[in-house]
Amino acid sequence: MRQLVTRCADLISHSDLTAAHRLISILSANSSPYGDSMERLLHQLSKALLHQIQIIQNQNPIDHYYDLEALHSSYLTLNQITPFIRFCHLTANQAILEVIDHTQHHSLHIIDFDIMHGLQWPPFMQALSERHPMLRLRITATGTDLSLLRRTGDRLLRFAQSLGLHFQFQPFLLPRNHPPHLIINALISSSGTSSSRAKDDDEALAVNCVLYLQRVVAKEEVEMFLNSIKGVLNPTVVTIAERCISRYYLDGALEHYSAIFESLEATLPPNSRERVEVEQVWLGREIMEVMKMMRNGSSNNENEINIEDEDHDHVVNNNNYDVVIGRCGFENIALSPFAVSQAKLLLRLHYPSEGYHLHILNNSLFLSWQNRPLFSVSSWH
Repeated sequence: MRQLVTRCADLISHSDLTAAHRLISILSANSSPYGDSMERLLHQLSKALLHQIQIIQNQNPIDHYYDLEALHSSYLTLNQITPFIRFCHLTANQAILEVIDHTQHHSLHIIDFDIMHGLQWPPFMQALSERHPMLRLRITATGTDLSLLRRTGDRLLRFAQSLGLHFQFQPFLLPRNHPPHLIINALISSSGTSSSRAKDDDEALAVNCVLYLQRVVAKEEVEMFLNSIKGVLNPTVVTIAERCISRYYLDGALEHYSAIFESLEATLPPNSRERVEVEQVWLGREIMEVMKMMRNGSSNNENEINIEDEDHDHVVNNNNYDVVIGRCGFENIALSPFAVSQAKLLLRLHYPSEGYHLHILNNSLFLSWQNRPLFSVSSWH
C-alpha cells in the first residue's frame, strides 16, 4: 500500500491523473476510517491525493479541511488525548522561565507565532506569578483568525487578573501570502517592539515558534525569517517546537504519520469518537498540507517528488533547523534536568502507554513513539 501511495503521488506530480485515479480507487478499497491504524492512515492519504487532483483540475474542492470550527474543535481534542501539544508547550515554557530566572528584567514580552487558543500560556502565567510576582508580562499573539485572537486574549486577560499578574495582550493578524521575514518589521510597527539597536534593557524578549516554522514553505524563507528575528529583534530566547517530519520526502512523512496513527490506536479504545475526529479533521488537514507542499516543491525540481530521505538523521534533528538557526547567529541553550523530568512526569501521569519515549540529541528534547521521533523542542539565544 505504501508503494501505491508513493507511485500515486509521483503520477500526480507528472500530471498523469487518469492513472493516479486508478491507484486511488485501489487505496480507497483497502482503507477505512474505522479499521486498523494503517487502514485509517490510507483513508486519509487517499483523500489527500484526490484533493490534489481536484486542485489541479481546478475543481476548487471545499470540505472539512477548511471548516474553522471543526479544526478548532479537533485541535482541542488533540490536546486532550495526546501528549504532543502539551509536551511542546510545557518544554518551551520551562526554557523561557529558566532564562527569566537568570536575568534582572522587570518585564517580559513574548511574541507567539500562531497562538491558536493560547493553551500554552495559563500554566506559564501561573508559574511566572509564583516565581516573579512583580514582573510585567505582555504577549503579542499572531494568527490568521482575528476573532479567535480576540477570544484568546480575553481568556488570558481574565486568567491573569485572577493571578494578580500585570498583563497586556496584543493581537496581530498575520497577512496572507506575506513573505515571513517581512512580518517582523510589521510586528515592530504594530507592537512597539524596539529594534535590537534601541532595545529596552528592562524588557526580556522571547520569540515562541511552536509548530510554526514548517508552515513557511521554502527553506530559504525559513532562514530569512530567522535572520530577521536575530538581526531586528535580537531576542533573549527563541523557543522552537516542530514535528519530526521532512516536508520534502514522502517516505519520511509516511513513517511519521504511521507512528502517529499507531500511537492513537494503542492509547485509545477502538470506537473512540475523539480519535476519529482528530484523525479525520486535524491530521487529515495536516496530511493534505504535506501532500500540497510536496507537489509544490516538486514543480521546482523537474516535477519530481522525492520518495527517499537520504539525510534522515538531519531531518529528524529538528528538521535541520539547528543548522539553519546556527547560521543565523543563534546559540543552542541546553535543556535543564528539571525540564526533562517534567516532560517524563507529563507522560507518566496523563498518557500511561509504554510506547512513548523521551531522548535528548544536540540539546533538543524529542518525544518518540517506539523508536520514531515525532516532536522536538529546543531553545536558543
